[in-house]
Amino acid sequence: MNSAKVWTIAEAGGRRLKTVSYELPARGRALAEKLGTRLASVVIGDNIDHNDLKELIHRGADEVYVADHPELGDFIVENHSNVLLDLIKFYSPEIIIAGATTAGRTLMPHVAVRLQTGLTADCTELNIEEGTGNLLQTRPAIGGNILATIKTPHHRPQMATVRPKSTKPLSRDESRKGKIQKVDFKPEWIDGRVKKTGFRKIEDTGAGIQEADVVIAGGRGLKKAENFALLRELAKVFGGVIGVSRDVVDRGWVPYPHQVGLSGKTVTPKLYLAAGISGAIQHLAGMKTAEVVVAVNTDPDASIFKVADFGIVGDLFTVIPALTERFKKGGGKK
Repeated sequence: MNSAKVWTIAEAGGRRLKTVSYELPARGRALAEKLGTRLASVVIGDNIDHNDLKELIHRGADEVYVADHPELGDFIVENHSNVLLDLIKFYSPEIIIAGATTAGRTLMPHVAVRLQTGLTADCTELNIEEGTGNLLQTRPAIGGNILATIKTPHHRPQMATVRPKSTKPLSRDESRKGKIQKVDFKPEWIDGRVKKTGFRKIEDTGAGIQEADVVIAGGRGLKKAENFALLRELAKVFGGVIGVSRDVVDRGWVPYPHQVGLSGKTVTPKLYLAAGISGAIQHLAGMKTAEVVVAVNTDPDASIFKVADFGIVGDLFTVIPALTERFKKGGGKK
């Protein structure tokens, strides 16, 4: 069967596809071209917007496999795993890539175990090994101090997750042609042992930190939770959001969804201002691709200054209020 051998897993939120769905084909396209094969995106959900399906083709996919049914609208890993396993057995892809999101980090291990194949999480780089066609999966290891390259030479498919916002979508090309193929629903996909009984929204989720153009981040240099009011005021001026280092979350000052770094989220804002953050390698891995980085720290040798475009050596309790006042007068969003 002349089907696509490289797959990306699109992710739905209601009827719409999430941004990561369009980032992944940028990774998949490069791999497919090196292997001389086609690229497919897999969509599992309920009543997904048809324009979003076409957008996957505009962003690099050659084929889109769609399992669309009311029973698949909620992300229940057993059900989605059954769908993906069925598709894999029918089409025999070589490589499958998903986002390192809550859903991706749940679905991919579930499927990998059932197939008895390998899975590498949180990859920063993906490539094809010359001569073998093996997927080279590079990810930080030992607390981010080294980069390990992993491969799965004896089992297929080769599976990996990559962090959202670690890749920009390919430029939109409306001239690209592709096939959207609906997959017939099978009642046996529904496990039945697990049902969604309700949904409880976590307060102050940090929602939007990965989409924000401005992130104002603080570390343990803020000294206590109450002092983050200084950063929130500056963030408000810019229409931005708060980000934090792992130390801050560990101390219980700000909830985990705001955490930036290897064990948190990867962000690529236009402006990343880091106040009271020394710049541990784990934190830098989550923000160093920001367009402009501004650092405020009392230590002139702090690692954060190595990735900063602008550095201010000074007391954040003096500098941040001064910046807030200055930008209030000048218009922060400008």
